[in-house]
Amino acid sequence: MPRTRMLFTASAILATVLAVASVSSLSGAGDTTPETERRYGGTVKLGNAQARAYVNVDDQTGASVEIGVALDEQALEGLPAAGTGHHGGHAMPHTYILELPEQYAKPFKFVELNWNPAGHEPTGVYEGVPHFDFHFYTITQAEREGIVPTDPQYAAKANNIPASEYVPPFNAALAPPGLKPADVAVPKMGVHWVDVRSPELQRLLNKPDAYKPFTATFIHGSWDGRVTFWEPMITRAHILEKKTATDPAVLDQIIPIPTPTRYQAPGYYPSAYRITWDSKTKEYRIALTQLAWRE
Repeated sequence: MPRTRMLFTASAILATVLAVASVSSLSGAGDTTPETERRYGGTVKLGNAQARAYVNVDDQTGASVEIGVALDEQALEGLPAAGTGHHGGHAMPHTYILELPEQYAKPFKFVELNWNPAGHEPTGVYEGVPHFDFHFYTITQAEREGIVPTDPQYAAKANNIPASEYVPPFNAALAPPGLKPADVAVPKMGVHWVDVRSPELQRLLNKPDAYKPFTATFIHGSWDGRVTFWEPMITRAHILEKKTATDPAVLDQIIPIPTPTRYQAPGYYPSAYRITWDSKTKEYRIALTQLAWRE
């Protein structure tokens, strides 16, 4: 990886805040509770157990209700203790590709799970905080593999950001002052977008009263004019806490996310993401939830 994934500075974050022109309230579809069947994709080894993607499908209507990743109880134990893809131009060392049952997951094609045992920059925000990235991609694996600097159109595709109606409100591309998206694009990922209200970023904005340490946040990605992934980013510790939580709202945490005005492909899109522990199946689940069909 010839460039680091995120180039965060206080001035960069401030610039992204000033660049966000639209401000609106969170848009939620409301959580539904139909009888559903959980349909899993293939498994991959993770830690001392396994991980797999899934889709919850409404038995009566056939609608997709939730798209997520299930981590077996021991999958968060025995993980690699070293390695990072965000310093020194190294490739992501701990990447796992999870297959989705695509007929139910539209528009999402697959999930890329990244384990970051040392976190990544910026210092004092994500660095030194072991966490997972859950990339839910709306492009194919072949398209993702083609996001490489050897592509003669690499810079042009990175700088071709989506039209504003396809980008959720409060989100801005992570391009510090004086740099273009191509300067901070990540091979095999693309350009990252951040919700400028994220609590862990507020200290960089000189808003210490609004600051909270990073536990969970949400990122979007783009490439060549398209929004290409939706990404919950969550610490290992925060996921583990679900197993012993006694407060139902903590055990089954649902966090709203802003939604765009329009979508580039028809499918089921989320207005929230979920972090939970299921004592019956003995698995942690991280999901895009409150799905609604959008044209």
